[in-house]
Amino acid sequence: MPNLEQFLQDEQITYILHEHPAVYTCEEAEKYCSQIPGLATKNLFLKNQKKNRYFLIILPADKQADLKKIAAIVNEKKLSFANPDELQDKLGLQPGAVSPFGLINDDKQAVEVYIDKDVYNAEIVSFHPNRNTASLELTSAMWQKYLNTIDHDIKVINL
Repeated sequence: MPNLEQFLQDEQITYILHEHPAVYTCEEAEKYCSQIPGLATKNLFLKNQKKNRYFLIILPADKQADLKKIAAIVNEKKLSFANPDELQDKLGLQPGAVSPFGLINDDKQAVEVYIDKDVYNAEIVSFHPNRNTASLELTSAMWQKYLNTIDHDIKVINL
């Protein structure tokens, strides 16, 4: 699997690294990461009932994750959270470390990416760097540059 720091360096994507204790929930992130500038996000790794479609849904941490609404947006009847084995297989990540940076490990483009418009358009965003003991802060320009470097069709949605 590609090394994220090397990937970002090769693509000339600059960021600020913030180390912090491991966080697994938005509540823990609020406790340990509230000093990090920018829009706090949550990243959901979901699957359809047939387990033949996988989704990375990226939204502001303070927005409700309405799975019924998301299912309608992606044209599925029902969605559920993918299990740790599926997360490892598709994005090379462990639970608690889900982020758009895992997409560098999805060389088969097996994961569909949906980003809430507020995250897509944010001036500053932060995401785990494929581990939940740090966050990378990116400007809007660097966030957009990252999205343009990965080989995924990005869909911007309104949650």
